Parts: sequence; C-alpha cells; structure tokens
Amino acid sequence: MKSDIEIAHNAKKEPVTQIANKLGINDSQLLLYGPYKAKLALDSIPISNNSMDGKLILVTAMTPTPAGEGKTTTTIGLGDALKKIGKKALICLREPSLGPCFGMKGGAAGGGYAQVIPMEDINLHFTGDIHAITSAHNLLAAMIDNHIHWGNKKGIDQRQISWCRVLDMNDRALRSVVTSLGGKNNGYPRQDSFDITAASEVMAILCLASDIQDFEQRVANIIIGQTNKKKKLTAEDMQAAGAMATLLKDAIMPNLVQTLENNPVFIHGGPFANIAHGCNSVIATRTALKLADYVVTEAGFGADLGAEKFFNIKCRKAGLQPAAAVIVATIRALKMHGGIEKNELENENTDAVRKGCVNLHRHINNVKKFGVPVIVAINSFIADTENEIKALKDAFETHGVEVILCNHWAKGSDGACELAEKVVELCESSTGSFQTLYKDEIPLCMKVETIAKEIYGADGISTSQDVRNTFSELQEEGYGKLPVCIAKTQYSFSTNPDLKGAPSGHTVPIREVRLSAGAGFVVVVTDKVMTMPGLPEVPAAHKIRINQKRNIEGLF
Repeated sequence: MKSDIEIAHNAKKEPVTQIANKLGINDSQLLLYGPYKAKLALDSIPISNNSMDGKLILVTAMTPTPAGEGKTTTTIGLGDALKKIGKKALICLREPSLGPCFGMKGGAAGGGYAQVIPMEDINLHFTGDIHAITSAHNLLAAMIDNHIHWGNKKGIDQRQISWCRVLDMNDRALRSVVTSLGGKNNGYPRQDSFDITAASEVMAILCLASDIQDFEQRVANIIIGQTNKKKKLTAEDMQAAGAMATLLKDAIMPNLVQTLENNPVFIHGGPFANIAHGCNSVIATRTALKLADYVVTEAGFGADLGAEKFFNIKCRKAGLQPAAAVIVATIRALKMHGGIEKNELENENTDAVRKGCVNLHRHINNVKKFGVPVIVAINSFIADTENEIKALKDAFETHGVEVILCNHWAKGSDGACELAEKVVELCESSTGSFQTLYKDEIPLCMKVETIAKEIYGADGISTSQDVRNTFSELQEEGYGKLPVCIAKTQYSFSTNPDLKGAPSGHTVPIREVRLSAGAGFVVVVTDKVMTMPGLPEVPAAHKIRINQKRNIEGLF
C-alpha cells in the first residue's frame, strides 16, 4: 500500500494556469509561485453582490481521537466527487501550520487519493503566508518595545502589555520569557511570552477581513496594552498598521492549488479551532461562492469547536448562509469514544460502536441548533466490519439523519459519489434556516455560558473575580456585542481531554479573557489550554527527512 506522500509524488499535476482557467481566471490575474501554486490577485476577485452565490457546505467532525477522523480528506473527496457527478464545485481549506506538522499530526493536506498537491509545499512554508503573519505580528511587538526605549511618550504600562510575540512552531520553552536583558541599550527588561502564529490576532484578522483596506483598519484596532492611567492603546497608537498591512499585501491573496484529480482548491489562512476561530479566510470563501455552484469548506477539530465558531463567528461576521453540514466520523473513533483503547481498534466490537455513538449524536444535535441540515459521512478504514457499520447505521435509523459510508481515501472521487449526491439533495431541499446560537445583545458572560450548556453539555461555567471584572469592563467599554471565541481542548466536550463520549453535568472553568478588537471577538481561555503548544515525547519531526533522491519522506 502506497503512503500518502508516495501517492502525491506519482500524481499527474496540471499547470496552475490551467487549473485557474477552469474557473474562468486568466493568467494575468495570477501571481505565480512556480508551476503549481499561485495567488489570485485581489482586484480580479468577483465579489459583486449582483451575481448569485453558490451553496456553502461545511465539513466538520465528531470529537477527534488519536485514531484519526479524516476531515480534510473527506472535504477533498467530497469536492472531487461533486465535480465527478457534474457539479461546478470548489474546495476551500486552511493552510497547515508547521507546529502540528513537526509535532503530533504530520502533514495536513488530505490523504490517500483525496489530497491536495503539491503536498510537500503546502505543508512546508507554502507561499509564505504564515511567515508573513509572523513578521507582521512581531513587527508590532518590536515597535512597542522600541517606543518604550525611546522615552515612552504614550505612557505604556509595561506590566499591562497584552501583545506578545509569535512563532510558527511548537515550543513550550517560549511560553513565558524575559526580554530586553543586557543593559540599557537593549531596552527595559520585562516579562513576555510567545503564542503559536495560528493563534495570532493578525491571523484571525486576515481570515475575517473583506479586503486590504478592511484588514488595515482591523489591524489599527488591535489592543496592545494600556497606559499608566488605564487607557487602552492600539496598533494605530504605535503607528504600525500601515507597515503591518504592507508586509501582508501578498498574503491576503487566496492561494490556488489542485487536488489529485486536478480540481481547483483555495487554501488560505490557518487559525486553529481550539485556540482561535478555526476557519479559512472570508476572502477565499466569498470568492469561491462567486466562482462555483457548490463550495466545500472545513472548520477545525470537532463540531463543538470548529463548527460552532464557523457559525457563530465567521458566518455572523461575513453574512454567510451555509446550506448543509457534513459530520465526519470513523468506526475507529466511535470505538474509542465507546471505551476501547487504540491498540484494540482492529478487533470487532459492535457494543463499543453503539456506546461511542453518543458523541456523534450530540454533534448532530448541536449542528441542528444552528438550523443547518446535517448528513454523516463515515470515513471507512480496512479494519471496519459489516457488523460494526450496521450497528452504526441502526443507531441513527430513527434520528432522521442519513449515514453514508465513504471510501474516498482508497478510491478518490469514486468513493464519495453517493455522499456528493446526498449533499446536493440536502442543499437543494431548502430545509435549512440558518441562525446563530446567541444574539449580539446578550452579555459576554451569558454567551460563554450558552455555548457551555448548549454545545458542551455543561451545567455552567466557573470564573474568578478577575475574569468577572474583565467581562464587566469589556461590557462597559462597548465590546459586549462581540461574539466569543472559546479556547478549549479539542479532545472532549468537557475541558478534561481524557473524558470521552458525551459527558454532561460538568463545569467549564474560565481562566482568562482576552480582547481581540481587530478580529472582532473576545477570546475566552478555559482551564489549562496553551496558546503555545509543546512537542510530544516522540515528535513527527523524528520521521521527516530528505532521501538520496531528494524526495521528502515521513510527511504522511
């Protein structure tokens, strides 16, 4: 059996100009990054509201497990299958971060015969977007310290600087650092920290901005700290917004690549869903909706994180109306949520499948709360048995949700045509009536509690006095109508990553509240979540290498 990277190496790629031509985009509208990657010039994007938008399809998943679910693989397989059955379709994905690639996950460009290519480039630096975001973010950090060094005319309170630094790599040693050591020529020593670039507010802004002007205005609104008199200071006060936007003049353009079946894909933006809002850029999505009849996109991790933020943040901010949602599950993951250990997954266990269905069932009910029609895609594995598949289908027979078995990993589009047909039926049935989970007007604390109860199955939230004070201050300062972005473990509905299935009656502890005024949401950090991940004991980097033929190995 060939590995993902071997399949990618053997793929017959078409020049990206030919891929663009399939969308009606000519060569002059592209900024080429070699023969197989390109950016789409912003002034060529068909964003006119006079033309009809296509149907937007979200691919999300059950709660992830070490067994893997294959959400990106299913997104690609579905997109290819829609083309296979004669539909004008386009796929929109997020850009992989180097942190997970060299940490636990390896590559993130799909798998098997449902991949985007050139896979190595996409996983390793790609067109440099994430590095540009890192540079723009850190430019602001440097300008803050530089302002203090040259007299601090704005009166920045060095104890209250909220703008840290970022790096696109998992590095726990940088979670808390001291900067500016070495004497007065190096500035004033202070405690600082690093987040991973995917958690940067600049990343969130790039993914939510409508154009470069909107991007620059949002960057100008970033809160960097406060004065000694407790007045909030912004990136505009540091005169940094223009330079930051300049660094991102190319990064804000959507990236165009192709699937193994030479179908077009936009890959743009890469915020994580456990510590950010987890969706690709609004610019790429809106562009795709003007160019295709069906647009397939994904949101990170399980539906309790990615889908909730896709609906409550991205769709709310961009005015998007999703037509359908696909929830990806695997027999293997269901068995893990049913209490089976990873080393026992190859053994048939229908009881564990039935028990694990409680996790999938809650995700289905959660998505339905947004008024979006749902279908379940079972990403099949070789070890899945007929009895296990029957047990799963029987568990949902009376719930009014179709469960479709897919084999796109092994067969490409041919393995997802039934799913594509059913998704089209769902989109065209007009049974959905999209709504967000909460109204803008309710208090921030109540928004958090609503998500905790309605999506996580919790009894409520717990907060310290400092957290309650922060909520109150944000309300008084006029930020109360912003949506909330909850940073929580992706491995459980609760904040305990070891609690599988569909736990209820738990409490969600709120550790910290951060204002992302430029992005336009309030980040709520739960329990022990880290916005700078660490590497595992055996990182994926151990297996990644270049062989004697100068081909990359180990990246999936």
